[in-house]
Amino acid sequence: MSRERVAALRSGMKEHALDALVVSSLANIRYLTGFSGSNALAVVTAGKAFLITDSRYALQSAEEVRGFRRIIGRRGLLGDAAARGALRGCRTAGFESDSLTYAQYRSLRKLFSGVRFKPAPGIVEALARIKDPQEVADIAEAAAISDRVFSGVLGLLRPGMTEREIASEISRLNVGLGSESDAFDIIVASGPRGALPHARPTDRRIRKGDFVLLDFGSTIRGYCSDMTRTLAVGNAPRRLREAYRAVREANESAVAAARGGMKARDLDAVARGSIRRSGFGRYFVHSLGHGIGLRVHESPRVSPLSREVMESGNVITIEPGIYIPGSGGVRIEDDVLLGPGGCRILTKSPRELIVL
Repeated sequence: MSRERVAALRSGMKEHALDALVVSSLANIRYLTGFSGSNALAVVTAGKAFLITDSRYALQSAEEVRGFRRIIGRRGLLGDAAARGALRGCRTAGFESDSLTYAQYRSLRKLFSGVRFKPAPGIVEALARIKDPQEVADIAEAAAISDRVFSGVLGLLRPGMTEREIASEISRLNVGLGSESDAFDIIVASGPRGALPHARPTDRRIRKGDFVLLDFGSTIRGYCSDMTRTLAVGNAPRRLREAYRAVREANESAVAAARGGMKARDLDAVARGSIRRSGFGRYFVHSLGHGIGLRVHESPRVSPLSREVMESGNVITIEPGIYIPGSGGVRIEDDVLLGPGGCRILTKSPRELIVL
């Protein structure tokens, strides 16, 4: 698989008139090489491909990396790349300007003085958008774990628990059920705090009448799931129950419309129009969704501002939400695989309002 991805990358480099690409994003390095360590650099030229890391990862890289020449060095990643002549014969090299630091860029210029460097973001990401069957299987497995975590949380959550305690239980269940780690920092937002789309868990205790928003994800072989469910603890206010109905209808409308070949902004418009017609339009304050894979947020961005066309093989989130200051919030988020005639839902947890 690494060889196929490198061949596709070289084609992309050729389109950008690059003799080489310096890959510094760890997610992109893992996508190309299989390496899952925390310190690495990849360099791909027309004829060679290098994975540079340090001695801590000598055994791990030997097990994980295929199709790349491994360099286990001691001079620092860029120093080792220079010492081994990784860019020998190259005149123009691209670098990932969204992940390479300015200090690293200055080192590049100094160590490879005869090479012209230019920003080349998004080349690997463009390849990673379309998931192969194994990637889809990994994301689906992660989503299945998230479904089981949610089921487990339903049996634990009760009035008096703090948001931090709930987040801790989610993390414990996640790892216990087979996830490598939490895919991102868990969101637990109860009562009025639900109006904060990315609320961090606090010591606020759950009360009867609260809506509780839970947003979490699992990981399998680095691939992420991302799911949100909102539930009620006791009899919630009518306004929030109406908001829940509106979000569920928007979620279902978008899922029904989603397909490869569709403009991302058109899919956002389906959900946004549904919420607007329900009377809650001004409370939908974020984009409808985003791609997921080795990153929990990747291309395509499903937003009113997006100019991207979604493709069959993209895995995206569909997550409409309503956030009412002083009252609370609702979000229902699912992961879906796009196909030419529709989408396949990977997250299976109930979407109807659950009242505990």
